[in-house]
Amino acid sequence: MVKILSVILVLGSTILCLGCDQATATYSRLATNGPVGDSVAQPYDSTTRTIHVLVALCDNIYQGIVPVPKAIGNGQDPANNLYWGCEYGIKTYFNRSKDWKLLKRNKANGAVLERLIYKHTSANYYLVADAYDGKEIKLCTTDFLQGLHGQLKDTLKVDHKTIGIAGNATVNAYIGHDGLMDFQLSQHFKNPDHQKRNAIILACYSKKYFSPHIDKETVNPILWTSHLMCPEAYSLHDALTGYINGESNEQIQERAAKAYAKHQKCSLRAAKNLLITNW
Repeated sequence: MVKILSVILVLGSTILCLGCDQATATYSRLATNGPVGDSVAQPYDSTTRTIHVLVALCDNIYQGIVPVPKAIGNGQDPANNLYWGCEYGIKTYFNRSKDWKLLKRNKANGAVLERLIYKHTSANYYLVADAYDGKEIKLCTTDFLQGLHGQLKDTLKVDHKTIGIAGNATVNAYIGHDGLMDFQLSQHFKNPDHQKRNAIILACYSKKYFSPHIDKETVNPILWTSHLMCPEAYSLHDALTGYINGESNEQIQERAAKAYAKHQKCSLRAAKNLLITNW
C-alpha cells in the first residue's frame, strides 16, 4: 500500500494542491469498452438508490498535472494509483469504511480498468465506482456529463436485482484531475428527459470548468470546488453520509469540509471556501 503524499498550501481562505445534443442512450459506453461486471440495459428497481462514481486515475503522462511520484501517478495501474489504491483512494478508503460493504470487484479490458460495487450497511443504497484508465480522462469526463444529463443510461445486476447506474443513478460523481482545464468538449449536454439529478464533482476548479457544460435547470450540484484541491476519498465519503441521511446541501458541504480540513490540516473556513455547494 502506498501512502499519499500531498503538498498543500493554505493561504488565508485559499487552498492550493500540487499534484492534483445527442439522443438518449439506452446502453453504457462502459459496456462497449469491455465487460464490466454484469451490465445490462433493461428496467431497473427504482426503489433502490445508486451512487455512481467515475474516477479518472491520476496520470503523470496523459494529464496536465504537476507530476506526482511515479508509483502513484501511473494511470494504467489502479492498485497503486493516487485516486484509487492509495491510502485515501476510493478503493482503499471505502473498503475500510464501516458504512459500506464491498460486494463485488470486476476487472475490465477497456477504458474502465476496474469496477467496485458496494452496499451501504444500513440504507438501501449501492455505490458503483469505476476506475478509468488515466489516458481516457476525456472519455471519463464525457461519460460523467452524459450520465448526469440522462444521455447515457445503464443498469447493473447485483444481489439478484437490477439497479440503475449512469443516468439511472440518483447521484453522479466525478473524482480526479479536472481535464477540462486541458481539453475542450464539443458535445452538448442538454437533458432530454428533464429528470433532476445530483452531482458531486471533486476536481480542481470544478464549478468554473464544469458549470458551462451543465444544465442548471435539472442538475443539483451537491458539492464542487472553487479552487485547486486534492480529490481524495474522505470528502466524498462524508458527503455521501449526509446525502443518505437526507441532509441539505449546506449540511453535506459542512461534513465534506470537516473531513477535508481534518485530513489536509487546514481550517474549516478554508475548506468550506474550497468545497462549495449549489449554483
